[in-house]
Amino acid sequence: MFNNFDLRESLLMLPAILFGFSIHEFAHPYTARHFGDFTAERDGRITLNPFAHIDPLGLFLFFFAGYGWAKPVPVNLFNFQNRKKADLLVSLAGPCANALTMMAFAILLKLIFVFYPSLFYIPNYGKIIYEILVYFIWVNIIMAIFNLLPVPPLDGSRIIFNLLPNGYDDHYENFSRYGSAILVALIVFDVLPIGKTAAFIFNGIFNLLSI
Repeated sequence: MFNNFDLRESLLMLPAILFGFSIHEFAHPYTARHFGDFTAERDGRITLNPFAHIDPLGLFLFFFAGYGWAKPVPVNLFNFQNRKKADLLVSLAGPCANALTMMAFAILLKLIFVFYPSLFYIPNYGKIIYEILVYFIWVNIIMAIFNLLPVPPLDGSRIIFNLLPNGYDDHYENFSRYGSAILVALIVFDVLPIGKTAAFIFNGIFNLLSI
């Protein structure tokens, strides 16, 4: 999988990756603040500045493996009045932000095709603009799906944990110790079905919007 690196493709994808990471991580502390936890806000994480969120390994893997992660957002569960409900919604906020971003750029692409299609035929730049917009759709689909995986430290693990009955805290903590290693192994050995799932959603959106 590490032989598929394409410099041009990576440069065109970079704006989508940086924005996708930023909007995802921004959504977590923004939601946490709503429920009374200001930990991440004090840490400077309620921002769309990608440098506040980028994890070097996660960014590297996104370019070379197709999916990666940003720095986890610190959350203090003791600041929540209803811990499970608040933590569930905080965890869902990131993937939902990516899903909304994906839909917004899909609609934008459709509107350009309807009202200003000549934009994509500008010599030297039209194709680049089109590819960048498409990457915003693709990357955010990938991020939404990837972060829903039930493996710590991804959001999916917190979502599943908060849907379980009380009493699983120790099990989650034990699992979390090995989560990052498991996640890297799953990516390196390319056993995650994310690409096919993302392609199915991607093609469905383009067919639905007749793009």
